[in-house]
Amino acid sequence: MPVFSRFLRYFMAVAHHGSIRKASDELHIAASAVDRQILQGERQLGTLLFERLPTGLRLTTAGELLLSSCKGWTRDLSTLTTQIDNLKGLRQGSADIVIPDALTKGFLPTLLGKLRATHPGITVNVHVRASKTMGEMLVSGQADLALMFNPAHMRELFVRSHKTIPLGFVTQPDHPIALMKEAQFSVCAEYPMVVPAAPLALWRPIELLEAETGIKIQAVSRADNIQMIKSLVGEGVGIGILSYLDAYDEINKGQLAFTPIHNKKLSPLSLCLCVDRSRQLSMAARLIISEVEQFFVQDL
Repeated sequence: MPVFSRFLRYFMAVAHHGSIRKASDELHIAASAVDRQILQGERQLGTLLFERLPTGLRLTTAGELLLSSCKGWTRDLSTLTTQIDNLKGLRQGSADIVIPDALTKGFLPTLLGKLRATHPGITVNVHVRASKTMGEMLVSGQADLALMFNPAHMRELFVRSHKTIPLGFVTQPDHPIALMKEAQFSVCAEYPMVVPAAPLALWRPIELLEAETGIKIQAVSRADNIQMIKSLVGEGVGIGILSYLDAYDEINKGQLAFTPIHNKKLSPLSLCLCVDRSRQLSMAARLIISEVEQFFVQDL
């Protein structure tokens, strides 16, 4: 739910992006309308909220104070909404969850589909975001829970539970690697590779494996999108390195095969269920958390 006025909603978007154009893209509102609201707000408050710089907009001291108050109002409004949802019980209510692109297929849509069947009155709002923005979105009150891979430390962030996700080679089902129980990282030197690129979280452990083993990957393609990597692998362009969850849906349907990488120094990804430690969660959010945690205790 947006905060109390159009001006405050526009102001928070501009403060987040440091740009009226980027804020207008997020809000799907004309940049001129956003700019007009900001100017009207500054006139009403009698002070500038932003410094207009060649590189964008920067909050003034007054703007910082207003942003801090906005975040407090957002949290208070969220708490009120939670309390009202709790009065309604599990028959209705809503929850916001923020996830990475890798979870847009596989276990989570299945889980939410089952939840819809058992609790048709609950609305789940799913926000797909880059990893670097998910924590801030959670602690600013824009989401109730987040599923994050190897989250960075934030004081307000609390990891309720986590699941270790193996990394491995993703291939076509009839590929020689698909017949192996495990495979050494050295097979990268034997086959053309479709390699994850930044900002995907996978590029870092792969880079460390290259440095540790001295093996140079034969990259025929690099992509910063999980679906593109899977599509290229499916077309026979090369083999990929992904986490098991990245290809969960295709693996279970027999469209792709997954072979774990055997390397003692390889740190697996950790999928973490995170919440704001100071946030009171609605019954709808707690129900989703319970379902996710049940999945976490299952074997992959």
